[in-house]
Amino acid sequence: MNYPIIGYILGWVLLFESAFMTLPCVTALIYKEQEGYAFLAVAIACFVLGFAITRKKPKNQIYFAREGFVTVALSWIVMSLFGAAPFILNGDIPSFTDAMFETISGFTTTGASILTNVEGLSYCSLIWRSFTHWIGGMGVFVFLLAVLPMTGGYNMHLMRAESPGPSVGKIVPRVRDTAKILYGIYIAMTVMEIVLLLLAKMPLFDALATSFGTAGTGGFGIKNDSMAGYSILIQAIVTVFMILFGVNFNAYYLLLGKDKKSAFKLEEVRWYFGIIVVCVLVIAWNIHDVLGNAFLALHEAAFQVGSIITTTGFATANFDLWPQLSRTILVIIMFIGACAGSTGGGIKVSRIIILLKTVKQEIGYFIHPRSVKVIKMDDKALDKSTVRSVSAFLVTYVIIFGVSMLILAFDNLDMVTNFTAIAATFNNIGPGLELVGPNGNYSMFTPVAKYVLMFDMLAGRLEIYPLLLLFTPSVWKKN
Repeated sequence: MNYPIIGYILGWVLLFESAFMTLPCVTALIYKEQEGYAFLAVAIACFVLGFAITRKKPKNQIYFAREGFVTVALSWIVMSLFGAAPFILNGDIPSFTDAMFETISGFTTTGASILTNVEGLSYCSLIWRSFTHWIGGMGVFVFLLAVLPMTGGYNMHLMRAESPGPSVGKIVPRVRDTAKILYGIYIAMTVMEIVLLLLAKMPLFDALATSFGTAGTGGFGIKNDSMAGYSILIQAIVTVFMILFGVNFNAYYLLLGKDKKSAFKLEEVRWYFGIIVVCVLVIAWNIHDVLGNAFLALHEAAFQVGSIITTTGFATANFDLWPQLSRTILVIIMFIGACAGSTGGGIKVSRIIILLKTVKQEIGYFIHPRSVKVIKMDDKALDKSTVRSVSAFLVTYVIIFGVSMLILAFDNLDMVTNFTAIAATFNNIGPGLELVGPNGNYSMFTPVAKYVLMFDMLAGRLEIYPLLLLFTPSVWKKN
């Protein structure tokens, strides 16, 4: 293990976090809030510590997959620790456990909250909550690779550890150029949403916070009723952008290039939109009698499906009161999630496709035992290692989910609450059903249960393995 390079990268992460905290500091200045001093103090602490660590470059700048994965996992924990500090210092969330829960939920773009009165927070704390979604959506290391001239051919290990999907590749030959393209698209889409929300007469502060939450597919609302109090036009704009941010960003790169037709040939993207259309139509039909209006039923179904499948977590209605069929569909798409290479969470559509094709292949072997079949995606044969990793991911996913269920059972809450709480945190969604539904929160859980859910949020965002490596003794041996 190359400890100096891990420390050096962690130092840069602290420097970037210090820069990111400029936004809540400026917000506090605009609204003349004393709570902003807490953000200023933590920003200074991050800068001083980060500057001290990065003053001297390590002699050995070589790092491999294990260093990359461990660095990413540690960085998200460190970011969360420092990101939670202002909430504690300014008194908005005085409990360390609750502040960590809220911050990890923010950075992992989960949107699960322990707050019972969101509107009681200061403006600077509200904007920081939403901004953590934006930072965590594309990933701090993608940002770091885009702006930091890191030498060597090892940067892909950092991107692979942080980027969602069964396989992560470069869209252009250089990793730094790939990171720049991804963040360029990310920023452009965020600005586009902000402008459209302003044109729809949404206040600037609300437009910024909502766009940060939508872009990162996070879902922290700045109102107690989430998005329910805004106009149908504003809700429709958010619906469209939630779904767009759940698309594989490679598709946008292809659309911007010469080979635009290839973007529409991506199998995962076609499945993604197909699932959304089917779910929206079925739920709209199912809730039509409840709402008594076909247009409103279609609108509510589209918003909730877009919010859940992209793992954003905004809400315009209490879908926990909807018919059982609609609730069941929403729980199912919690697990499916968005596309790989997007800011969304969940298992990912590409993994679901690969798993279904694996099942089909196994059934085929029973019929034709001597046949040789290859699993393909986008007319390209998948490596056996990719197929194997998807199967291993699912097994690990189920084990962690089961263990989490057992631990939460000690809180003696109902099974639907526990099950959907884990589903919502592990898949980085936010709201579940029953006590953790759209009108509920996570404040009733014991500290032990909250730390389990924090682990699930981090494991879900980092695709499990980077976090598990922290608990593997052999990883920490020196090279």
